[in-house]
Amino acid sequence: MTVEKKLRTDWTLDEIRAIYDLPLLELVYRAATVHRQWHQPSQVQVCTLLSVKTGGCTEDCSYCGQAARYHTDIKVKALMSAEEVISCAKRAQEAGSSRFCMAAAWREVRNNKDFDRILEMVAGVNELGLEVCCTLGMLTEEQAKRLQQAGLYAYNHNLDSSEGYYEEVISTRTFADRLNTINHVRKAGITVCSGGILGLGESHDDRMSMLLTLATMSKHPESVPINALSRVKGTPLGEFPKVELWDMVRMIATARIIMPAALVRLSAGRAEMNEEEQGWCFMAGANSIFTSESETLLVTPNPGLMQDKKMFENLGLRPMVKGGQL
Repeated sequence: MTVEKKLRTDWTLDEIRAIYDLPLLELVYRAATVHRQWHQPSQVQVCTLLSVKTGGCTEDCSYCGQAARYHTDIKVKALMSAEEVISCAKRAQEAGSSRFCMAAAWREVRNNKDFDRILEMVAGVNELGLEVCCTLGMLTEEQAKRLQQAGLYAYNHNLDSSEGYYEEVISTRTFADRLNTINHVRKAGITVCSGGILGLGESHDDRMSMLLTLATMSKHPESVPINALSRVKGTPLGEFPKVELWDMVRMIATARIIMPAALVRLSAGRAEMNEEEQGWCFMAGANSIFTSESETLLVTPNPGLMQDKKMFENLGLRPMVKGGQL
């Protein structure tokens, strides 16, 4: 039986709430069904995230240990050389990654020698045959075009939370700033990676509102990271409680149902999950993860390559090659 595949961009908050509030097992069943209609359920995209410039950021994101104004144990590191980054990308590719993401702790991209070096990194990683992703802060339309011309495949720019709750988390930029960058990326022909973070003190309605913003874009983000707050001592949210597993499962399942073609990424927070808990997230529709040879995700803990390899074997999963849709 052939399933007709349609993508909706006219969701309402009430419709999303009705999905999110389903009894948990029913919600997971529906999400798993949608997942199988759009993706190979045993395939998971393995992404490697590398911090190419660490710390010293002028933003005040209350969850982030890389903000210069907070007193954390994170050490500031200057922008890496293109050669170092390309070498890391080669090792990631050999370990099974199909996407390589480069992150720089900047408020925004500036047209200078550092940006020229980023463009060199993008071109070099692209030549390896990997999907190249960057997260560098706010971008102009012209900068997005230059990244696309260098070979950038995806740009990550998370919404973090809902428009209504955003200013409770960050004051140095606006929700509209986030959307502007996403629009510049989309206009340049780069795929969009955008999601949010659970555990910032937001309500369930805030979470649903964030998903509504993503699901009603003219084109859904190709990647939707769902992050659990990684608590960093010294930040305003450093003492917040751990995000509950079932909250993660509900968010992943709802995202899967309303944005069926997207790669839904189980992102930050995996270090505090065992295999069984991560298995629930994969059942609910997650089909992308970050892994790392250094067992860190930017500056917070993350499972290592060997740990993820064992988990894949136990759960019957395998790394995805490029793409993943049926």
